[in-house]
Amino acid sequence: MESIIRINNAADISVIVLYFLLVLAVGLWAMYSTNRGTVGGFFLAGRSMVWWPIGASLFASNIGSGHFVGIAGTAAAGGIAIGGYEWNALIFVVVLGWIFVPIYIKAGVVTMPEYLRKRFGGKRIQVYLSLLSLIIYVFTKISADIFSGAIFIQLAIGLNLYLAIIILLAITALYTITGGLAAVIYTDTLQTFIMVLGSFILMGFAFAEVGGYEAFMQKYMAAIPSNISSGGTEVDPACYTPRRDAFHIFRDPASGDLPWPGVVFGLSILAMWYWCTDQVIVQRCLSGKNMSHVKAGCIMCGYLKLLPMFIIVMPGMISRILYPDVVACVVPEICQHYCGTSVGCTNIAYPKLVVELMPNGLRGLMLSVMLASLMSSLTSIFNSASTLFTMDIYTKIRTRPSEKELMLAGRAFMLLLIGISIAWVPVVQSAQSGQLFDYIQSVTSYLGPPIAAVFLLGIFCKRVNEQGAFWGLIIGLLAGLSRMIPEFAYGTGSCVAPSNCPFIICGIHYLYFALILFGVSAIVILAVSFMTKPIPDVHLYRLCWSLRHSKEERIDLDADEEQDRADEKDDESVNEENQQDPGCCRKAYNWFCGLDQQKGPKLSKEEEEALKKKLTDTSEVPLWRNIVNINGIILLTVAVFCHAYFA
Repeated sequence: MESIIRINNAADISVIVLYFLLVLAVGLWAMYSTNRGTVGGFFLAGRSMVWWPIGASLFASNIGSGHFVGIAGTAAAGGIAIGGYEWNALIFVVVLGWIFVPIYIKAGVVTMPEYLRKRFGGKRIQVYLSLLSLIIYVFTKISADIFSGAIFIQLAIGLNLYLAIIILLAITALYTITGGLAAVIYTDTLQTFIMVLGSFILMGFAFAEVGGYEAFMQKYMAAIPSNISSGGTEVDPACYTPRRDAFHIFRDPASGDLPWPGVVFGLSILAMWYWCTDQVIVQRCLSGKNMSHVKAGCIMCGYLKLLPMFIIVMPGMISRILYPDVVACVVPEICQHYCGTSVGCTNIAYPKLVVELMPNGLRGLMLSVMLASLMSSLTSIFNSASTLFTMDIYTKIRTRPSEKELMLAGRAFMLLLIGISIAWVPVVQSAQSGQLFDYIQSVTSYLGPPIAAVFLLGIFCKRVNEQGAFWGLIIGLLAGLSRMIPEFAYGTGSCVAPSNCPFIICGIHYLYFALILFGVSAIVILAVSFMTKPIPDVHLYRLCWSLRHSKEERIDLDADEEQDRADEKDDESVNEENQQDPGCCRKAYNWFCGLDQQKGPKLSKEEEEALKKKLTDTSEVPLWRNIVNINGIILLTVAVFCHAYFA
């Protein structure tokens, strides 16, 4: 590797230390000031968030370090089209706040598999969705975030990749123990502020270096590496010259790297799966004080999602202008020398800008921004993943586990997750010609669409039943795997050494494949549902769109199970009353891990009913409802304008 400007001066190191102390302080404050003890307090705290932390937290959970590394890298290779991915979210945060969240809140659910269990009954869909979510977390989110965070540390401090990964995970594990959703949301708010501030400063430096926007457009088209012959033969010019359509979001439907029908329709399916049904995102909305706060939070997140085009995509392209030999290298031996992977070095586009352009002190700030984005997304994923495992899977293996056993199972599972994720890193490194973001998107295109189909039809078509949903998910999964497994087996190759995967398997663009997969899953779901018995309306009140305002009593399909659980809880509380008080050290340990279930006064039946009503209430004050609705329409208009301007 070439000589690296390492972070070894007092200014940078003190900024990083200061940053960590600040985040820990915010985390501890949130931990201390929110009531994590009683169940009632825990749920009520769950619906006490106002709009701005919700919006900031949605943004921070979504923008991980994988974005800074992956999006900037793909932009360096192919131009601004990748920004269309970010802008697509502007439309789907509105769909989330106006259509999906009101249904989830009325249903009174906490996890997404729980919604499907209430809507369809039975256990198999709940277990299947939990398992699939965990697989997607490991293969896309966790391993890609860890890998990209490590690239940063490797460039800035010069550590070995795997040593960097282990250090990152040790710090994140410390964080996750002190968690609690309120703590995560407040630290996310701080991270968002630092992320936006830091990346704006870097954008200013980058544009100043390149000479303004006009110069940037001209110079990008001429950013070609100086070494273009591999083993004596010259590389095909298409591999190293910037794309002719680099400054267009909508590209040719047949030959484009991101064809426009795929970006408009295929991407919308993935965005709906991610923004409207993913546990990590929806959990933040469910914590809102009332519906108006949730909608305002979604709008704030939408406006923040306008920024990545300017603070991540364009700086990634500028990195190619300033360091064409490194960022745009095509000769495998040279790439291996610069960044350790032979398929290409676009992933280091953003980290290289930070290390080379920023002055002392600010460089430390940007490294903390990266660590911030990495940790905010990792803590929320670890948190959601261990919740899914313990609540939806472990409880099916062990029917009557104690509270402590569940806690231990959750922690042990986190360690297992981390191990699998580290083992998967080399695959991430070489996949999709070194373009991290393409790798993440292609995996989700093969696994996400059937889930999107089940949620969409489950909410809008009350005729859909359990058999239809289950077979739609299974056939969708098999179809997705039939594309994903061969693609990884053959490898995606690079421009210089293309993969020899047959056209029939890998020839269809992954965004088109997502569309086909969604269509197939939807047809299976509807066909099987219409051939089997419908679910009576008495089980569906307030669980689907047409019955969302119904005031009737709903009989849950899993009502018997719920009763058994309530009886177990009563037995547990009787047993716990007979235990003696723990000592001081034990008390401190329990508080730190959130295990101190302080026995609040038991709620009476009326209080429980009132609490339940508050948690499932979606009413809004007319004035605020009109204000957020108008803002929602403005946001959609902005989204259309941005797409049209850069089309």
